[in-house]
Amino acid sequence: MKSLKGLAVIALLAGIGAALFLYWRHEERFPSTKDAYIGANIIYVAAQVTGQVSQVLVSENQPVKAGELLFTIDDTQFSAAVDQARADLDSAIQQAESYGTGIASAQAAVDSAQSAFDTANSNLERARALFSDGDLAQASLDQTMSDFAEASARLTTNQSNLLALQSGLAAKRDAVLSSRAQLRIAEADLAWTKVYATADGWIANLTLRPGSSVSANAPQFSIVESDDWWVDANFKETALPRIRPGQPVKINVDMLPGVTLTGQVASIGRGSGDTFSLLPSENSSGNWVKVTRRFPVRIRLDATDAALRVGGSSKVTVDTTAAPQAAQ
Repeated sequence: MKSLKGLAVIALLAGIGAALFLYWRHEERFPSTKDAYIGANIIYVAAQVTGQVSQVLVSENQPVKAGELLFTIDDTQFSAAVDQARADLDSAIQQAESYGTGIASAQAAVDSAQSAFDTANSNLERARALFSDGDLAQASLDQTMSDFAEASARLTTNQSNLLALQSGLAAKRDAVLSSRAQLRIAEADLAWTKVYATADGWIANLTLRPGSSVSANAPQFSIVESDDWWVDANFKETALPRIRPGQPVKINVDMLPGVTLTGQVASIGRGSGDTFSLLPSENSSGNWVKVTRRFPVRIRLDATDAALRVGGSSKVTVDTTAAPQAAQ
């Protein structure tokens, strides 16, 4: 009788040992963790100008498409700024055109003065030659010299006027460029009074209301993108040697009972979870106890119609026996 009880105990212990061995082998080949959470890209929506909100065209959890109008800012002052910038540009262009007309007239005056100067110079040379031969009186030479001096002064004056107009035209052209830039800035500010969605997704964390004052580049709410989903799974460091990018993964999401999602290992973190925290753990006392660290593993989800939500808890199981799959 005692021998039967002994055999039964041995058989029971053997069965427990076999079960533990099989469980260990399964966990070795199919490492899993429940410390895993669904992630997605989150866009923080902000206006690019400061102003008062006039319309909010979306609501919390509403699906939106890229390019859809989300909210608007009162554009009264921005429209006025565009009108003012356009008027300044028109004025600068008109002034530049008037300088262009003045330069044409000044150039004609310089050409005329140059011709008169050349004639006076020729007359002076001739008069000096005649005077040296005794064929011209001193009074005539003096008059010719006076005419030359007057033509030279007129040419210098006209050339100075032309240079002044050309310098003024360059300044007015700079003013035109500056006014055109100011107009583009004003038009951009006016366009930015309308805020559009930059990606498909769902509105989240919305508290914005008409009449609210917003500052430029200050986030007002978020858009959870719908195109790219993943799972950040924290595995024990002892499981990492068997995990490779591209290995197939099964994911069970707590909020979706009975649904099994698939994916692949995308990457393995280069630091443990607490390495990048504000207060990383550090034990400098003598009663140190080794604690197995966990490292984040990014799981890329395959396309699915499941109603996923950011931050949802899940269980991840990696098949380390399968060959890594190519990235899609």
